[in-house]
Amino acid sequence: MCGIIGYVGSQKASHVITEGLKRLEYRGYDSVGIAVRDGNSLNVKKDKGMVEEVSNSLDFVSIGGTIGLGHTRWATHGAVCKANSHPHADCKNSIILAHNGVIENFVELKHELEKKGHKFASETDSEIIAHLLEDGIKSKTMLESFLSSLKRLEGSYAIVAMTSAGEEKLFVARRNSPLVIGVGKGEMLCASDIPAMLKHTKTFVPLEEGDVAVLSRDGYNIYSLEGAEVTRKQITVDWGLDIAQKGGYPHFMLREINDQKHFINESLASDVTEGKKLIDQHSRIDIVAAGTSYHAGLMLSYLLSQTGKSAQAFIASDYSFVAKPNKDTLMVVITQSGETADVLQAMRFADKCKKLAITNTVGSSVTRLADCTILMNSGPEIGVAATKTFTSQLAVIFKLVFPKEKLSNLSQIISQMLEQEDAIKKIAPTLVAKENVFFIARGGNVPIAYEASLKFKEITYIHSEAYPGGELKHGTLSLITNGVPVIVLAPSDATLSKLFGNLKEAKARGGTILSITNDDSIKNESDFSIPLPKNIDPILYPFALIVPLQLLAYHVSVLRGINPDRPRNLAKSVTVE
Repeated sequence: MCGIIGYVGSQKASHVITEGLKRLEYRGYDSVGIAVRDGNSLNVKKDKGMVEEVSNSLDFVSIGGTIGLGHTRWATHGAVCKANSHPHADCKNSIILAHNGVIENFVELKHELEKKGHKFASETDSEIIAHLLEDGIKSKTMLESFLSSLKRLEGSYAIVAMTSAGEEKLFVARRNSPLVIGVGKGEMLCASDIPAMLKHTKTFVPLEEGDVAVLSRDGYNIYSLEGAEVTRKQITVDWGLDIAQKGGYPHFMLREINDQKHFINESLASDVTEGKKLIDQHSRIDIVAAGTSYHAGLMLSYLLSQTGKSAQAFIASDYSFVAKPNKDTLMVVITQSGETADVLQAMRFADKCKKLAITNTVGSSVTRLADCTILMNSGPEIGVAATKTFTSQLAVIFKLVFPKEKLSNLSQIISQMLEQEDAIKKIAPTLVAKENVFFIARGGNVPIAYEASLKFKEITYIHSEAYPGGELKHGTLSLITNGVPVIVLAPSDATLSKLFGNLKEAKARGGTILSITNDDSIKNESDFSIPLPKNIDPILYPFALIVPLQLLAYHVSVLRGINPDRPRNLAKSVTVE
């Protein structure tokens, strides 16, 4: 949530920062701003709105200078307005900064600073950091003031700050919020995520918990909170700049749906050897995740339960309230970003058990807390609604349970389902004006129904719910009236006969039936139907089912005039609890 970028080098900072902010839009935001130092003055431009409109109206790139920082804000403290937008300055406009996270003791600190005469220009918790730095710099160097101020903060932060005088340096720090250094030639960058910096470098240093760094155009130094210099590992990525572009598609989401046929093989190439060993060594397995990743976790729970393992999926934010992990428990965490706050908190709570992480992000926080990490290898995902990262999670999960040979034709299956797009486009208009949509499935396809429902509500703003088919008669049938869409995930497997009965129940109440099936009896009872391949191993149905449902959500969203890449009120990486 929110995005930060900082730059120091020889290029025009305002241009680099504005470009980087556009590559951070997927994280979710409601306002945007930049600050650039030109000589001994700090020039700040900010307002609520989207990067493109605000940067054009305020002419961001007109600001001179070769050091600066930028921020996209997701409101947590204070209304969505210009004053609360970042960056924030001290009383003298001599220190400027951007901050992601939540300062939990900001009220106490603000009262203390106000008693000393500090005047605040915003309602945010972030602004107090600039005033703490101003207070400290009276008797300390900027680095000393930065370190002492950080020690007073309770909560989470990723911070980039600079001064109007002295050497051109960026001061950065992180705790419970991601921040990565980009190492260029004669220039240094920092950002919340790698795609913002890909145009300038492919060499990065993910900061670890509690790290503080000072960046200049000549290099960087990293310190502990106590001021001791520390060394962190550099990583190199082989992503091309085009991976963070639409590649000829109208939206990132549509590109990423289509990219699944390629990236599924990258995910299947992941090394799961150590992960399998951990699973074999433990009698109890707690699977912890949030959102889309939770649905992948439900799938893992189902598959492991089929092998006789005791496995349960938990929503990360509730884990500490409902679970009692012990030294015999294996915690499996699933998180695309590797920075999901609720997941990290659950990992810290389960301090006595072994941990296996499934993530897409090298060097992320979960990789440092886990005993073993499996990388999904699906590349950056820009659309807020997860698509290719979900199928990548499934690929890794299935590889943990089944031999790789059983998964060898996944790319072909996904390609076959992508060929149904024209048929899906014809069905989408029938859902555009609906107020409710229901999804039903049985057995191992239930997690796919949950994920399809989440996709649908996320990007169409139409209320949707998913249920195991057997639950219809326990309450949901009261909502099935004439014309209400019921989407039935009905592959030809052991659940088919029961699901056929559920379909008939919904149809008898006037429901409009859309089926995804390879069974003629289901198709004949449906108002609309999307075909599944006939000759497919039943264990692979989840991969075939999810692709058309992603496409359906996408096309309904577009027909409703919504940008599916940036649904309202949602963020790609949820880094606050």
